Amino acid sequence: MEVNQAKQEHLLALKVMRLTKPTLFTNMPVTCEDRDLPGDLFGRLMKEDPSTIKGAEALMLGEMLTLPQNFGNIFLGETFSSYISVHNDSTQEVKDILVKADLQTSSQRLNLSASNNTVTELKPESCIDDVIHHEVKEIGTHILVCAVSYTTQAGEKLYFRKFFKFQVLKPLDVKTKFYNAESDLSSVTDEVFLEAQIQNITTSPMFMEKVSLEPSMMYNVTELNTVETGDEGTSTFGKMSYLQPMDTRQYLYCLKPKSEFAEKAGVIKGVTVIGKLDIVWKTNLGEKGRLQTSQLQRMAPGYGDVRLSLEMIPDTVNLEEPFDITCKITNCSERTMDLVLEMCNTRSIHWCGVSGRQLGKVSPSASLSLPLKLLSSVQGLQSISGLRLTDTFLKRTYEYDDIAQVCVVCPYMSRES
Repeated sequence: MEVNQAKQEHLLALKVMRLTKPTLFTNMPVTCEDRDLPGDLFGRLMKEDPSTIKGAEALMLGEMLTLPQNFGNIFLGETFSSYISVHNDSTQEVKDILVKADLQTSSQRLNLSASNNTVTELKPESCIDDVIHHEVKEIGTHILVCAVSYTTQAGEKLYFRKFFKFQVLKPLDVKTKFYNAESDLSSVTDEVFLEAQIQNITTSPMFMEKVSLEPSMMYNVTELNTVETGDEGTSTFGKMSYLQPMDTRQYLYCLKPKSEFAEKAGVIKGVTVIGKLDIVWKTNLGEKGRLQTSQLQRMAPGYGDVRLSLEMIPDTVNLEEPFDITCKITNCSERTMDLVLEMCNTRSIHWCGVSGRQLGKVSPSASLSLPLKLLSSVQGLQSISGLRLTDTFLKRTYEYDDIAQVCVVCPYMSRES
């Protein structure tokens, strides 16, 4: 849409055109059955039509390309390209021509001119051409401001400008969900799963060229969107990764703390930065768009004042035979604790050792490894429970049930039975 100032006779004419790729020609095929009155007339006419695809004349899309007839839609992440031409329509030579192109958004004004140098002279029927490019990074109203200043032969300095308004639309709707997965075997392998739901809210299909997660400095990321087939991985969405209008696709990523941050994983509090999504797509005839989200944040899981996790546990144990496990106790509070360990037997789990023993003082953010021995008197999948920690300074007790699960088998039963 063009908005002009008050009409005034100028020696120069300004034209601005958006540069976009052509589209495939579309037609409306008309068909009928052979027993109808026209017979095969419509079929023969479509076969003779040069715009149709040979062998697929009934398709709406043809083989020809058509130039865009209107401004079209601009989507966030795409590159806006425009051709600017200043033509001397007069019969006299003009001097000191300066052409400027600015893009006004809701938050800033950007200079898009390739060159800000003044053209010394412009003869009649000559023109000054310029092509500008800008990657659109804001949603909403954009105004392209094109200004031209020049000097006539009589020494009069003239100036005019034109405004071109367009809207930038949102191409994708991105929603994220976090899942905290605390490992049963080690507090240093706490995993965070990120599910990214991406919906195409445009009116045309998109080819999803890349959807990746750039993790923050604290995490390493593993993409879970491929299936291993031999030496290569195949995308879970197939070879042709098209996203139809209003369709939604889920991408999954697993993040693990880096080794230098892993020891602190148990005491991280508050909001932590995970990373940002980088999405690259193509539309129509290969027009590329790119969108990066802001830094994704999640609330770190709370472990209370004392966190108890397992560092080592066997997968399978024998019935009524002692086995060893190793626990890790981390002080997640901001004060020193003096801990006492109590072991309480359950119906199926029996602890071996002295209950009520002193573990000593544990400083804030510090941890200690604790080897324990126990046995199970019941077969099957059993839950390990019955540990209790007491802070003698504040007389506060912390109980831990369902710490982990272990499979208990009877070694005396034959495999055949």
